Order: sequence, then structure tokens, then C-alpha cells
Amino acid sequence: MADDLGYETLEAYGGTSNKTPHLNELAKNGMLFKHCYSTPLCTPSRVQIMTGKYNFRNYIGFGLLDASEKTFGHYMKEVGYATFIAGKWQLLGNQHQQELAGGKKGTTPEKAGFDDYCLWQIDERGSRYKNPLLTDKNGSTEYPDRFGPDIFVERIESFMDQNKETPMFIYYPMVLTHDPFVPTPSNANFKEFDPKSKVNDTLYFGEMVSYMDKLVGQIVKKTEAIGIQNNTLILFVGDNGTDRDVTSHIGGTTLKGHKGYTTNAGTHVPLIAYWNGRIQKGSVNESLIDFTDFLPTMIEAATQKKLDPSLTDGISFYPQLFGNNDTAREWIFCHYDPNWGNFTPRRYVQNQKWKLYENGECYDLENDDLEKHPLDLAQIPDSIQPYIAEFKEILLRYKK
Repeated sequence: MADDLGYETLEAYGGTSNKTPHLNELAKNGMLFKHCYSTPLCTPSRVQIMTGKYNFRNYIGFGLLDASEKTFGHYMKEVGYATFIAGKWQLLGNQHQQELAGGKKGTTPEKAGFDDYCLWQIDERGSRYKNPLLTDKNGSTEYPDRFGPDIFVERIESFMDQNKETPMFIYYPMVLTHDPFVPTPSNANFKEFDPKSKVNDTLYFGEMVSYMDKLVGQIVKKTEAIGIQNNTLILFVGDNGTDRDVTSHIGGTTLKGHKGYTTNAGTHVPLIAYWNGRIQKGSVNESLIDFTDFLPTMIEAATQKKLDPSLTDGISFYPQLFGNNDTAREWIFCHYDPNWGNFTPRRYVQNQKWKLYENGECYDLENDDLEKHPLDLAQIPDSIQPYIAEFKEILLRYKK
């Protein structure tokens, strides 16, 4: 799961600003989803994808994961999988985040269902890129002249080597491509770069996207090297829209990232599924995918059984990986109240074409995906009124 990466940044979706050959190959040999939607910000998305529940049920504050919640780490352990997480944590909460949440605290990776880990920002921040400060079971360590994402993938590969004969579940919430925008090891200036210089230049964004792509390719190659590629499902997704300082070219136009806000540019993220020999090569999926859907999908992939619907708001898209769209969802609901920054709480329901907010704003997403021209509900054609009525009912159903 890439950090701050909207769909428009990838070549597989028609983006022309960045080079992503490994993800192109993943899509070419797997399934590309055209309509996957996250929440607009990292913690709400992470809580939702890990627990399979809408935020109004269990979101306690920015940078926090309720310690009483059951995550996909717990579920996968229960069905016999060794579990590992590498990358960004940011779910225990610092003092400020805990104060904003009324004194509530988050949780640690061990308590969230992970056997082992290598993470940035559990209870210390430090750098995530050059000279990273990372934490594992042995404590926190700074790695001079190293690049954090390289270390995460090294640890992932080591875990794969150790568990190649047994079922394993690896969650990689990447630190790339979140700011600060800095040189990567692919840059000739990386050795001389001083991370304390506070450089944050969007000119490095494309380089960071390409490095992220390289690491994805490295993980795929590792599955081949240890001979598990035919029994491994790989899912690649972004956690929310692109940083608002980044503008990308797609489809002959430009699109500015809108992270933090509920437009398509803040919530429409890439999703690619790859399973060698199982998913039809070059598949394109037009169905709606919600972040609550990942947990039941993983459980069905692991057990070939459906997760009890009472435990999740999600709908498994596992059958869709093999061309069965009978259970595809018809709408997505979002409760967004991050308790962070100046973001306004918003609730809405949408499908591929229409979007209705709780305050009555309605948008035609096919013709106004930046949501600049709200529609007059009284003037919407009769053929569309059933959608609006259903969306209103859903918003009432999920009233907190």
C-alpha cells in the first residue's frame, strides 16, 4: 500500500508523468481495477483496510488504531498464517494525537496481530528515508546512509525466506511516496544529500514513484526466486489521493492531487491484483472496490470461506479475481471525520457515476469528477431518482 498515491500517477492508468514499468507488468499479467476508492487521509484509510469497518464504527483519532479492534493480522494468524508488517505504523499516537482523541491511545504492531515487524514511527518519529530511524523487536536503530524503503524490503525478503514453506501474510504500508520529497538512491546526489536540510521539492516526486515501483518489482521477483509465485496473491493499492502540491498528466490533461479532501482526486486510488497462473492476464475490472472489502477478500483467499458478514462492512472481491462479478457492490459509503488539520467532516455515498453527500450536494462524477458543479436534485432526470433515493437511505442507515 503506497502512501499518498492517486490513480493518475501510474502509467497503467494512463498517467504520463512517471515511469512505473514494474506496476505496468503487474497489471499486464494480472487485474487492474478502475474504481477503487479509499478515504482521503492515511489514518482513516489504514483503520478501515485493517479492520474491514467504516470509520464511524471504530475510528478514535488521527494516528491511532483502537487496541480493542481485530485486524487482518489477527484474522490471518487465526487461520495459520505467519504475519509480518514493514513500513509505516503511525497508529500508537504521539502525545498531541492522543490529546486530540481525549486521552485515548492507539496500539502497537504486536497487539495488532503481527508476529514480527520493521517499522517507522511506532513511538519515535525520526527519518523515514535517508538515515532512517526504524523499530523492530530488538528496539529502535538509526541506519546511517541507508534508505528506509530499502531496509523494509530487505526485511520482507528475509521473512519470505524464513517462511517459504508455510503460509505467510505480509502487509507493507510503504512510506513512499509521502513527503518530504527527497532524492532516492537512484539519484547520483543521494550520498551527498543531507536529510536535515529540510528539502521538500516536488521535482523528486517522480523519482520517488519510480523507486516505489522498483521495490514492488523486487518483491515480485523474490516470490519467483523462492518458488512461491503460483501460490501468492499480491495486491497493490494507494492509501489516498496524491499530495496537493503534486500535479500529474493523464489523458491529455493535468490533475492536481487532492489528498485530505473527498473529491475523486482525494479518494480514487490504484488497485492491481496479481496471482500468477490464477488471474487472467490483462484483466480490467470496472466494479467498485471499497477499503472495507480487503479484509473479507484476504480471508476468503486464505480459507476459501466467506467471512461472517456481521464482522465486516466489506464485500469480498475474491470471486472477481477469477471473473465472477455476481457479488460486486453497487455503491460505496464513506464516513470521513479525521479529527486532524482543517478538514471538514463529510459523509457520502457514490457509485461510478453519481455521488451524494449527506448535506444534499450531488455530483455527476463522469462529467465533474472535481466536484465543481453540484446538481439541483429537483432537476435530476427521473431515471436517476432511484439512485438518489437509495443513497439517501444508505446515509440514514449508517447514521452514527
